[in-house]
Amino acid sequence: MKITHQIKIQHLFQRAGFGATPALMKEFGEKSVEKVLKFLLKDSEKINQLEVVNEETVIKKKALRNMLEMRGLSAEEIKEQIKVQREKLTDLNFLWVKNMASGESMLREKMTLFWHGHFACRVRQPLLTQIQNNVVREHALGKFSDLLLAVSKDPGMLQFLNNQQNKKNSPNENFAREVMELFTLGRGNYTEKDIKEAARAFTGWGANPKGEFAFRTNQHDDGEKTFQGKTGNFKGEDILNIILQNPKTATFISTKIYRYFVNENIDNQVVEQMAKRFRSTDYDIADLMEYVFKSDWFYRPENIGTRIKSPVELLVGLQRNFGIQFGRKQPVLFIQKALGQILFYPPNVAGWAGGKSWIDSSTLMTRMKLPELIFKDSEITFNPKDEGDINTENLNKKIKQMQANIDWTAFQDSFPNQNPQELLEKLDAYLLSRPLSNSQKSIISSKSEGKTGISLIQNMAQSIASLPEYQLG
Repeated sequence: MKITHQIKIQHLFQRAGFGATPALMKEFGEKSVEKVLKFLLKDSEKINQLEVVNEETVIKKKALRNMLEMRGLSAEEIKEQIKVQREKLTDLNFLWVKNMASGESMLREKMTLFWHGHFACRVRQPLLTQIQNNVVREHALGKFSDLLLAVSKDPGMLQFLNNQQNKKNSPNENFAREVMELFTLGRGNYTEKDIKEAARAFTGWGANPKGEFAFRTNQHDDGEKTFQGKTGNFKGEDILNIILQNPKTATFISTKIYRYFVNENIDNQVVEQMAKRFRSTDYDIADLMEYVFKSDWFYRPENIGTRIKSPVELLVGLQRNFGIQFGRKQPVLFIQKALGQILFYPPNVAGWAGGKSWIDSSTLMTRMKLPELIFKDSEITFNPKDEGDINTENLNKKIKQMQANIDWTAFQDSFPNQNPQELLEKLDAYLLSRPLSNSQKSIISSKSEGKTGISLIQNMAQSIASLPEYQLG
């Protein structure tokens, strides 16, 4: 495959964000990679925080029920109040998808999504969910050391990994283990003794009722500890600093970034170059991403159009490509549920596996059917699997159609004065990372025969977006 300049720019927008709009390609399609990257980095200096809930929402469901009962509310009124709490998580989900689709601060939002999977956490308290997501967003392009410390002190994470129960003389090792195995060093680069000693150092780390980090001195083990060959009266911060001094941390993070942004198949030589640079800049995330996106190997044919889009990337990418606006929350949540990736609800602490795990016989058919459901507002005739998520309770009963808005006139204006053959070529270049085959072009042309104007462009666009190739980016 010949890698044209347009393919490079679209590849950059796809991996550093969620795809380009026609307007972006018109503005940046002929500019250098360096200038596009400069724009992405500058634009992502903005931090668009999620703001849906306030401190009162941190109250746990049981505590909320007790509080409401004390107010003398009926059982039905109590149920309604708890439902309101649950709806806030849906509001957060919808707002984040909207932010990603807006294109503002796109690299920061893409990095927030990456770190959301890396620091996988699931709590059903909307305020804690919002706090953690904003913490990750704030540090997503900063120093990894700052991000690691902030997430490690995050109330939602400490609760999820049971560090509230980690106390002097009764240590809980769950948090310490996952910090090393999943967040920093990777399996095999620490010992069971390291876990036990680290857990002692993290004793006393917890949160107050307002959702703020709290260090409980009386619950902390201040005795001498030996961790990764070093000895001292370590606290949690000391453990994290020692972990960052280990070169394995830079390699582990660089490997995950390579797999997510470049290719599932690891090039160990490239990863070691990334890790070396990462350490040399004191774990500067923005610098590492700039290094990746400027490198010649990032634009090799084997790295373009070969990565399976996650469900959220597919959803947001469709919105970006076609200017789709969802007026209701339920369709956005329904798509995530049907395709197997619900924001704020990772399957476990290891996050989503990614890659080929996104595709099975059921989800592939749903993915390829999605453009028709959105473009034509067709009736939804299937139910996604019930995974017991509180956010999607009774969702199947609420949604029968997507009811999305697409301004096809505006989309058509981006491809003016094209005969059917030229239009197909333009849409092919815009929507796919790898060109259509002649047989695919022939099939799409035959399906569009006799159509003109908006009907023609809608038909061709839907045909391309329904191809397996559109699932790759």
